[in-house]
Amino acid sequence: MSGVDVITFGCRLNTYESEVMRGEAERAGLNNAILVNTCAVTGEAVRQARQAIRRARRENPDARIIVTGCAAQVEKQAFAEMPEVDAVLGNEEKLKSASYRSLPDFGVSAEEKLRVNDIMSVRETAPQMVKHIEGHVRAFIQVQNGCDHRCTFCIIPYGRGNSRSVPMGAIVDQARKLADSGYREVVLTGVDATSYGADLPGTPTLGLLAKTVLKQVPEIRRLRLSSIDSIEADSHLMDLIADEPRFMPHLHLSLQHGDDMILKRMKRRHSRTDALRFIDDVRRLRPQVSFGADMIAGFPTETEAMFANAVSLAEEAGIAHLHVFPYSPREGTPAARMPQLDRALVKERAARLRATGLQLHQAHLDSMIGTQQSLLVENNGLAHTENFTLAAVPGLTPRDMVEVTITGHNGKHLTHTAQARSAA
Repeated sequence: MSGVDVITFGCRLNTYESEVMRGEAERAGLNNAILVNTCAVTGEAVRQARQAIRRARRENPDARIIVTGCAAQVEKQAFAEMPEVDAVLGNEEKLKSASYRSLPDFGVSAEEKLRVNDIMSVRETAPQMVKHIEGHVRAFIQVQNGCDHRCTFCIIPYGRGNSRSVPMGAIVDQARKLADSGYREVVLTGVDATSYGADLPGTPTLGLLAKTVLKQVPEIRRLRLSSIDSIEADSHLMDLIADEPRFMPHLHLSLQHGDDMILKRMKRRHSRTDALRFIDDVRRLRPQVSFGADMIAGFPTETEAMFANAVSLAEEAGIAHLHVFPYSPREGTPAARMPQLDRALVKERAARLRATGLQLHQAHLDSMIGTQQSLLVENNGLAHTENFTLAAVPGLTPRDMVEVTITGHNGKHLTHTAQARSAA
């Protein structure tokens, strides 16, 4: 191989940062290298990263393999001890070209491979500019990094550090640069995006940021948020939901569970009632909205009745896009020290919750039949509606926007009549 290849795991923030990494590594003159940007959200994510590293070495015996991301930050020694790995960079170091100019020689010890600082010492997130997101029609913009909360199941603050926000002006500049590159949709993303602005002068909010981006960059046709904590939703965000057609009617919520006792043990800041009230409020403002949500099955101490509350919350809320995670104990978190459920039971409950999610998704697809929808054509013959439902669009050109009538679905993707018109 030649050049710099990047293998990315995990969240949209990692996807954005992978483009920054590629640019910084190329500016440093790095060649014949594979950058592996890892995720630490579950033990399975870490296992997949290690597997990908071994496969990359088998297929590219002469390349330099540099591992970074959240898993590398929190398990730096384990990755440094892998013989396939030539260097380990921390989440802060991976975004600097100097890190790629000062890599260790081949065949050094595990300790010499390490370039990982104390992420908790990082107090600012510097703006990172990219012109495109490789392989994506929708562009991502990092608005925030890190998290000040300490949910008992979550290792991510130890991989990302404390919350820090990108100044609003830099975000607007990035949005304008992406719009100039032809992107019609941008997604504002962060580790805890709804905490945006608390560390900036004047304490702007995520909702105010989104309003400002749309006002200052009229070329952006569609704006989304990657994920929100509903308890932090502000009045500006609710205004956008009610009145701004370019703000897309889809929100992905960090719900995690539907039982109040489990939510307390998770150290979440919302209750079941809070979540349902927020969802009802949003639906009143924008009836065509759809919701996604993250939920964990098999959290320590979860009884069958508690699990039933998680299932019923998903049903009551009508979650159209449910992401289910079987609880995965992460060393160093309080939940890992709580009484654990049998792994077979955890997997069985996750399967049942996924089955509920599938039923809800089918009902959502059914509800779309007969509606008029605007589609942004992406890659692989697929597109997203404004409420983030996938539609099949064979033969259409990526980045086109078309208006269609939904006629049915195949269980996964919406189908539709021939395009009514191309959107400008």
